Amino acid sequence: MLMNIQFKKGVLELCVLSLLTKREFYGYELVEYISEYINISEGTIYPLLRRFRKEGYVTTYLQESQEGPPRKYYRITEEGLSAYEELLKEWEEFTIGVNNIIRGDFVE
Repeated sequence: MLMNIQFKKGVLELCVLSLLTKREFYGYELVEYISEYINISEGTIYPLLRRFRKEGYVTTYLQESQEGPPRKYYRITEEGLSAYEELLKEWEEFTIGVNNIIRGDFVE
């Protein structure tokens, strides 16, 4: 079954911001973690992270790595936190509505 690309993008935004509220991540680490639950590619995460940086939702810093070149870590900002809370609210309202339809709660 194919999931609508736009829908998946929106869900991905919520997932990335959600993870960043818990701790700082480097890009590939986000890809690995999210890939355990959702089928995504690296090519979807990096443009999203660039956009988040441009919009002021995240800041970045480099940190030395034992396994190669320095890694770029992403840290959520206050703006990013606000965006996350708004997306989470929309997601929760959306899923309640979908679940009501699927379960037929509205049918009399």
